[in-house]
Amino acid sequence: MGAAQPSPKTHSHLFDQGNRAGERGTRLVMVITALMMAVEILAGWRFNSMALLADGWHMSSHAVAIGVSALAYALARRHAGDRRFAFGTWKIEILGGFASALFLLGVAAWMVLGSAQRLLEPSPIHYREAMAVAGAGLVVNVVCALILGQAHDHGHDHGHHGHDLNLRSAYVHVIADAATSVLAIVALAGGLALGWAWLDPVMGLAGAALVTAWAVGLLRDTTRVLLDAEMDHPVVDEIREVAGAHPEWGRLTDLHVWRVGKASYACILALEGSPGDLTPDAVRAAVGVHEELVHITVELG
Repeated sequence: MGAAQPSPKTHSHLFDQGNRAGERGTRLVMVITALMMAVEILAGWRFNSMALLADGWHMSSHAVAIGVSALAYALARRHAGDRRFAFGTWKIEILGGFASALFLLGVAAWMVLGSAQRLLEPSPIHYREAMAVAGAGLVVNVVCALILGQAHDHGHDHGHHGHDLNLRSAYVHVIADAATSVLAIVALAGGLALGWAWLDPVMGLAGAALVTAWAVGLLRDTTRVLLDAEMDHPVVDEIREVAGAHPEWGRLTDLHVWRVGKASYACILALEGSPGDLTPDAVRAAVGVHEELVHITVELG
């Protein structure tokens, strides 16, 4: 026999309506980041700075990522009561991240070509103006980090003790972008003080490497979720440990685990040789002590 029943905590995990502070924070940071991105790209082109262009394009990756986070919040809130979405709209964020990662690889390739061209054919750089714009970008990143930090604290004040991985991801993007702004400032300062014009395109290459590393990591993580490649997650071993601690249940013959939310999982487990008085509810209660499991299907035979 088999039984499937959503845990009562499913919707609170997948459609957390209390995350309004996170939604507001990510939306505001998205707008600020997009505006600063446009300023840096235009200034990099105007002042002939590949490091500044690299910083601007790198910021574009974070504007997209933070925008996807804001969209995920909005859709989760909008469809919180819609039963047609069995496991929520969280994977919209994953699809957006996958698409933006592909775009970023193209951007990184363009940055490498542009920097290589500047190394082979140097041209004058307006160092002071470019440094001013890069400094402004760094300040913007610090402000955005403070906004997201306050949203995180606000969520905890309202009882959300679990980690909001959506908000945490946006925060990491902002911090990484701040590091790229520092690279641009160092390159421009070195060029101005020492006359090392080659330092600017070299830092452009370094920025391209950062974008590539972020894009490849994002592709790996999003593909993993989209293809349900989660059977090496620690929660799988935890389920096996629970089953092993109850030999009277019978033999665990089949187990499937996949992610249905930022830190939420569903599972199907099949037991063979189960005693007649064992109920799916009893198995579900024992396995359900792991809070990341929000939907548990039990098959007894």
